[in-house]
Amino acid sequence: MRLPVEVLSPAEVRSLINACSNRAPTGIRNRALIAILYRCGLRIGEARALMPKDLDEKAGTVRVLRGKGDKARTVGLDSDGFAYVSRWLERRQKAGINGRAPLICTLQGKPVKQDYIRALLPRLARKAGIEKRVHAHALRHTPAAELAPERIPVNVIQKQLGHANLAITSRYLDHISPQAVIDAMKERRWD
Repeated sequence: MRLPVEVLSPAEVRSLINACSNRAPTGIRNRALIAILYRCGLRIGEARALMPKDLDEKAGTVRVLRGKGDKARTVGLDSDGFAYVSRWLERRQKAGINGRAPLICTLQGKPVKQDYIRALLPRLARKAGIEKRVHAHALRHTPAAELAPERIPVNVIQKQLGHANLAITSRYLDHISPQAVIDAMKERRWD
């Protein structure tokens, strides 16, 4: 049975990031990884495929060259997200890791394994005291759930998430953020 996705609050995401070391190189890398997954709404494979050249901090963009169905797209990343990534880029440069290594890599410049990330996020969640199921796809759902109440147009959310069509995004949002239904039910009164 497939469990429903649990969306994280901004405070829970901050706790997850703070559960990573702020000094150890791997902690700094993991902070950057969480920021990319959360603020860009990327799939785990998309985040793992990013190269340093795919990021443009000045423009506020991340170029996803290997999205689902081998489709490329450009997504936005805010300055706070870029701050985590920039710190990791500085640390990797000090470690002698060149720009030909994936953005999210080991200290030897090798790609971080998907299984590592899948084990990392629940471990950090336990350390942060988060009782929800935390995984990479939950970090993808979270920005979508945040953007909808901010009145961001569904087609913009669709492009950020890389969905093939608007119907997928609408179903996705209905599943993770049924706010219209909740609001309507809260307004009902007993006669």
